[in-house]
Amino acid sequence: MSSTGGTKYQYLAALSVNIVTISYGGVCGWPSASFLELSSEKSPLETGPLSKQDQGWVASMMSLGGLFGTILFAWLADKIGRKKCLLWVALPNLLGWIIIPYARTPTHLNIARFLGGAAGGGCFAVIPIYIVELASESVRGVLGTFVVLTCNGGILLAFILGYYFNYATVAWIMSILSFVFVGCFWFMPETPQYLLKSKKVEEAELSLRYYRNIRNNPAKELSEDLQQELEKLKVTDKADTNPDDDESDDDDNGVTWADFAEPKIRKAFLIGLGLISFNQLCGCFAMLNYTAVIFEQAGASMSPTIAAIVVGAIQLIGTYASTVLVERLGRKLLLLVSAIGIGLGQSAMGTYSYFQMLGYPVDSFSWVPVVGFSLMILMAAVGLLTLPFLVISEILPPKVRGTASMILMSVLWLMSCCVIKMMPILTVSLGMHGTVYMFASLSFLAALFIAVFVPETKGKTVEAILASL
Repeated sequence: MSSTGGTKYQYLAALSVNIVTISYGGVCGWPSASFLELSSEKSPLETGPLSKQDQGWVASMMSLGGLFGTILFAWLADKIGRKKCLLWVALPNLLGWIIIPYARTPTHLNIARFLGGAAGGGCFAVIPIYIVELASESVRGVLGTFVVLTCNGGILLAFILGYYFNYATVAWIMSILSFVFVGCFWFMPETPQYLLKSKKVEEAELSLRYYRNIRNNPAKELSEDLQQELEKLKVTDKADTNPDDDESDDDDNGVTWADFAEPKIRKAFLIGLGLISFNQLCGCFAMLNYTAVIFEQAGASMSPTIAAIVVGAIQLIGTYASTVLVERLGRKLLLLVSAIGIGLGQSAMGTYSYFQMLGYPVDSFSWVPVVGFSLMILMAAVGLLTLPFLVISEILPPKVRGTASMILMSVLWLMSCCVIKMMPILTVSLGMHGTVYMFASLSFLAALFIAVFVPETKGKTVEAILASL
């Protein structure tokens, strides 16, 4: 079952669905070089150069779009299915890119960024669920990291394209990915678990056959292992309903607040809330906006565009390391090492900034903030910015998975918007060193939270994970 032949269609599905995530990564990385062009005297906007205030709105509008997309697509995922919902994600993604070349005011750019962010909300709310529901235990971790790996690949792609082309050409190139995504993902079946939840047992069996690569003889009975897997899915689905409730068959898709009062579900949700919170409170995502400042402060001679490409490459390397190691070392160990590594990198940056503020001669140590920042980004990509989405999808019971993911991702987008907006205020009131020290403290707190509360989910079935909570 874990052979290459048995999992190749699972890899194909994961790669196909994450084509749209590459495009969303481009949405994240597009402002880096584009703002340099749009804020210059040669800005093509009718309103003139993009002001700092407008840049802030254009940048943060993606987070507001992500909040909207999370709520919309998480709801759709339970109503029309994971596959159909994800195909609809391509629409706002495509529209967001097409609007950019025709934008003549900051408002047009805000609309484009909102739509792109909405697509991203759909990606991070639904794709992890889709992967968890189709993947075998042996490859679930690897496939679950693809969503962040491809997103970081898209960010790096946008950085590189922004170095060679103007902002409008980059938008046209990235828009092609929406069509590639639909063309590739259109032929993937719905997940077996969702089909069982919808009482489509025969379709669920066909879907399981496809993802386990035994499609050649539909008349052939499932092997004992696959039959057991199908039965486990049925048992898991039934376990999410109240067996004493006569109307449970009619309300299988209904989720109420009473469901979250059940101890195991409540614990899983709170663990997910903690992971999502530290994903943003560690400060890595917000500090990416200060890449150029940190490299300039260190006396680096490279341009902001080249610095962004370097950081994008480091992110991609770290995420790839997570993909390679997640099934070898496990989720918990990677998360723990990641949080500690982030804290150490930030501590080095904060110490350099503090001594610089005091007037100590630190010119000979100008490499410290660059190395510290690089370590922070690398360690973040290995775990804390990558794995929470996978772990959350693994620990949440199937019945509440869609609703709980929607709530958690909504919290993530709200926190993302707040942390990015608060960053300039914090650097003024606490100084750069104080702000970075604060983030370092929260990163070490994240390590403590992970060590105490987060369960290891590597190689465990859904029911085994639920039983361990």
